[in-house]
Amino acid sequence: MSHAYVVGQITVKYSDLWAEYRAKVPETLAPWGAELVFRGRQVAALSGENGHGDIVVIRFPSVAAVNGWFTSSAYQSLIPLRQQAADMVLLSYEEV
Repeated sequence: MSHAYVVGQITVKYSDLWAEYRAKVPETLAPWGAELVFRGRQVAALSGENGHGDIVVIRFPSVAAVNGWFTSSAYQSLIPLRQQAADMVLLSYEEV
């Protein structure tokens, strides 16, 4: 079985709202067997351009788990807060 990943490229607009969002996300991940792999800030763009300075990587047991998490009412209820707090590109990937 291959894992799936959610990668968020982030530009924080309001740090207090972002902190609130970040505090609420883990409880939405737990039912889907997801775990935070990495959270960090960009040091340099070694090739090309990236308009977002922060990143998060979350591992899920499957693509189905990613889709279940993203469409869950628990996570959907956080999207308005996320949109106020930050500009984010949220992508899903599957190991090959």
